[in-house]
Amino acid sequence: MSDTNNILSLLEDFTLDNPDDIAKSMADDLRKRRIEKNITRDQLAEQSGVAVSNIVRFEQKGLISLRNLISLAMALGYTSELKNVFAQPKYSTMEELTQIRKNSNKKKAHKV
Repeated sequence: MSDTNNILSLLEDFTLDNPDDIAKSMADDLRKRRIEKNITRDQLAEQSGVAVSNIVRFEQKGLISLRNLISLAMALGYTSELKNVFAQPKYSTMEELTQIRKNSNKKKAHKV
């Protein structure tokens, strides 16, 4: 059964292809981490400085400002994970990797 759960979780990662689904998945994960640490919404609000109503809205609907998301991540100890979300270049083809390497020292993009 464990193998089935692992396969399903991998498949789930590939089906999250729109912003709403990703936001809701992140909200579900935050709720799980909060509960694992035995932290109430009120306690998280106090630790993070984010209003309880914003935490509720995020956990239920996946809606939150970036600033509040960062504050929640910091309060739960996920600062580096959030801070490094764009730290490494991503590519899907060798041509894209070549272009990334070519542009790595540029300060801004130009029209092609």
